[in-house]
Amino acid sequence: MSGIVFFGTESLETVVDFYVERVGAERWLEQPDCTILRYDTMLFGFCDRDSADTGGTITFVVDSKAGVDALYDRLADVAREEPVENERYEIYQFFAEDPEGRTVEFQTFLHETEPV
Repeated sequence: MSGIVFFGTESLETVVDFYVERVGAERWLEQPDCTILRYDTMLFGFCDRDSADTGGTITFVVDSKAGVDALYDRLADVAREEPVENERYEIYQFFAEDPEGRTVEFQTFLHETEPV
């Protein structure tokens, strides 16, 4: 079983281009007014709507601190701060904003994680 999280957007192509060209997601499926993207095992979609859903945080998990740093280098102009170690959650992370102001997080776990 899998799932998809959808967000309404007022700027479908701009937002999709951001996630494809800047973040590295790929177009997985095109529908009449929605585009579904894939990043590793995560599926998320954007649908052309009268208002944008900007609540919540879209978190991308990468394999290493070097991967987080590489994403920061690509996204420094939209990042809120440089990557930092978050001791509470044992992650290395930074936050950015997409073209509509959604919070986007890029992180890696500092220790091996096991599903519960």
